[in-house]
Amino acid sequence: MFSEAPMADPRPVLIAGGAGYIGSHVALALADAGRPVVILDDLSTGRQALVPEGAVFVRGDMGDRALVRRLLAEHGCSGVMMFAGSIIVSESFREPLPYWRNNAGSGLAFVETCVEAGIRHFVYSSTAAVYGTPDTLPISESAALRPISPYGRSKLAVEWALSDICETAPTRFAALRYFNVAGADHRGRSGQVSPVATHLIKIAVEAALGRREGMAIYGDDYPTADGTCIRDYIHVTDLAEAHVLALAHLERGGESLIANCGYGHGFSVREVIDVVRRVSGRDFPVHSSERRRGDPPALVADSGLLKAKLGWVARRDDLELMVRSALEWEAKQQP
Repeated sequence: MFSEAPMADPRPVLIAGGAGYIGSHVALALADAGRPVVILDDLSTGRQALVPEGAVFVRGDMGDRALVRRLLAEHGCSGVMMFAGSIIVSESFREPLPYWRNNAGSGLAFVETCVEAGIRHFVYSSTAAVYGTPDTLPISESAALRPISPYGRSKLAVEWALSDICETAPTRFAALRYFNVAGADHRGRSGQVSPVATHLIKIAVEAALGRREGMAIYGDDYPTADGTCIRDYIHVTDLAEAHVLALAHLERGGESLIANCGYGHGFSVREVIDVVRRVSGRDFPVHSSERRRGDPPALVADSGLLKAKLGWVARRDDLELMVRSALEWEAKQQP
């Protein structure tokens, strides 16, 4: 397995938000590769049970500069990864200030502290939301940046800051723009645990397991084949491997980079629901509701740069596999 290959640099990596969904999978991939990890998480949405065995865990805020300085110094961290932040697009319209405070305010405090501490390698969790509604598909990294939500704008602000800062500091960064992340660790060590489900596959899986009475499709009049939004779904373990490769690239002396993470093809909301029904063998009620603000009709990644620059391989490009692993994970959780 990719994740079992040892990494050249033996020093610890500090992971902000490492007890969350994506951060915990990246922590697992690093730990499987023999890399020590130090996890900083305030547990507002994460869960300490997702922290890999043997990892150092500290509960705290990435904006706490004194705490971050201490962790970097005490553990001799050579690189950092930043996953902490607020991620619900619809919520960001209702409460924009917390999104700017958390994603940009605390995020930039974290960046500044790391740069001042001499950290040379910084991997940033970004998002396809920086593109807004794209002109063409698939979306390349050179596409226009027109975020349409406070969430997307706050994430792009940190990308821009990193780019500016790394022009003058010795730090180099990799910003990975995720499309829709799904699935769970194949050994059942981590999965989605958000207290309020907002990801389509998690919601559909909960409905299939009887954890909710049914689910809504937000908008069925988009300019797509069946009227519902199309998204590019990437397995969380493939995404975790992209982060390990990005860190290794920086540690080998590679230049800063910004790269999309997706498979290059999409599925509509109705297609995803059909796969969940088929894989679970269960039906559940689905009703149509109004569109949600901030939902583009279609988002599909061009991940050619990720493959060319980092040698990334899409090993789990299978929607049924993503759904099955999500079902298995969810079935183990307390309702």
